[in-house]
Amino acid sequence: MNNSNPFKNFKSDIPASIVVFFVALPLCLGIALASGAPLFSGLIAGIIGGVVVGSLSGSPLGVSGPAAGLAAIVLTAIGSLGGFENFLLAVVLGGVIQIIFGFLKAGVIGYYFPSSVIKGMLTGIGIIIILKQIPHFFGYDADPEGDFAFFQIDGENTFSEIFNTFNFISPGATIIAIIGLGILLLWSNYLSKKGKIFTLIQGPLVAVAAGIIYFIVTKDNETWGISSEHLVSVPVPDSVDSFLGQFSSPNFGAITNPAIWVTAFTIALVASLETLLCVEATDKLDPRKRVTPTNRELLAQGAGNILSGMVGGLPITQVIVRSSANIQSGGKTKMSAIIHGGLLLISVILIPNLLNKIPLSVLAAILLIVGYKLAKPALFKQMYQLGWKQFVPFIVTVVGIVFTDLLVGIGLGLAVGIVVILIKSFQNSHFLHIEDKSNGVHKIKMTLAEEVTFFNKGAILKELDSLPRDTFLELDVRKTRFLDNDIVEILEDFSEKARNRNIDITIISERGSVTNPDSFIQFFKLRPKTA
Repeated sequence: MNNSNPFKNFKSDIPASIVVFFVALPLCLGIALASGAPLFSGLIAGIIGGVVVGSLSGSPLGVSGPAAGLAAIVLTAIGSLGGFENFLLAVVLGGVIQIIFGFLKAGVIGYYFPSSVIKGMLTGIGIIIILKQIPHFFGYDADPEGDFAFFQIDGENTFSEIFNTFNFISPGATIIAIIGLGILLLWSNYLSKKGKIFTLIQGPLVAVAAGIIYFIVTKDNETWGISSEHLVSVPVPDSVDSFLGQFSSPNFGAITNPAIWVTAFTIALVASLETLLCVEATDKLDPRKRVTPTNRELLAQGAGNILSGMVGGLPITQVIVRSSANIQSGGKTKMSAIIHGGLLLISVILIPNLLNKIPLSVLAAILLIVGYKLAKPALFKQMYQLGWKQFVPFIVTVVGIVFTDLLVGIGLGLAVGIVVILIKSFQNSHFLHIEDKSNGVHKIKMTLAEEVTFFNKGAILKELDSLPRDTFLELDVRKTRFLDNDIVEILEDFSEKARNRNIDITIISERGSVTNPDSFIQFFKLRPKTA
């Protein structure tokens, strides 16, 4: 797509950016809280992820910001590296390493994740969002927004937190959450089809406005009012100096500390992997099916992390929650990501007091819709109908993400995907045709596939060993472009067994046919090399 005129899709991008802003705001604050970092560091990462990474990235719909998947690494690193300033140096160095990854063209790694695993990742994230937002929906905010791991920082796990919610329901937060959810459903299912005004002014904006009005109207009511712990909590500076005082800079004096380099490499590796997975998933969700240049994405993320670390922000990745909210809200170009970053910046400077009147339960209602759209039940049915080779890696990824975290879930899904590939290789290494059984002689034709690797050893050995005595075997390798040396050695070893069992082997190749060659190794060495 030609992005020469970034303003062409403003009427789609601005409403989408507002929704992404409302999704990003509590996540930036919550991830900072879950990371043991200053709250403002999460907002810095959100602003830079939107404005800087959004501008440099080639992703039309991806939105970057602080990542939940890095929260545990950040929490540990701040404690072990001797303070936040030392940790910021690791973020800067991590960004430099990501830029090196980009120049080394490491972005190609993103293309090696099976489609079933990527779909499982999207579905797993959707389920996690729903499960994690249920407590916030009912006004139970013990665990901060942005803590997406199964074992939470408040000592609970995903499910025990939901059960605990029933003991701590806040009537006011619940009422406005239900009203907000009603507004969102009314908007998306009915009003958005009734006129342009309802597509320009998005349901989430109306729901948030209703939440602010509800808070103001009921603030003195003990039963139905919403107390401050159930509201957004943006730091409010009382002067320009105190605002600027929220920024920090890295301690470059600690650059010789090996532990900082280990943390930097860990951040670079995990952030790059999360970004590449998110890029793959976002491209899958894109209605126009555009393809993001992955190496450019690594360069953009690296630049973002260098800047974020320099001014006191958390590490940045592309984030699926924000990216999917952008797509679901009708974003068309990367301007929606850039504008959302601008909105974060303007709002924390100009209207922090107004932001602090937004009930977290209303934002939970918005995220519940995002989660449901990612994890629609119909997708489970669709994946099941594609067969077990697609369904098993998909479901393992989903379960892994829900019960551990994003990267572990992806790793489990990928491991199962590799096992499935091995099984498919075992099954597809050759085709066996029994042609003629007259005169007591078995005529069997085995046609080898285009590529035969050591993965196929087991299957080919099994078939050769099962050949009965007095068999005439035709081995057709005319379509084979790559034959692993392991397979040639199997044939060489089998030739001795074949003589003992009166099995004749004829090789049919592009150079003609040869029966019972003296050496299979010598025969295949003479084959012309093909790409």
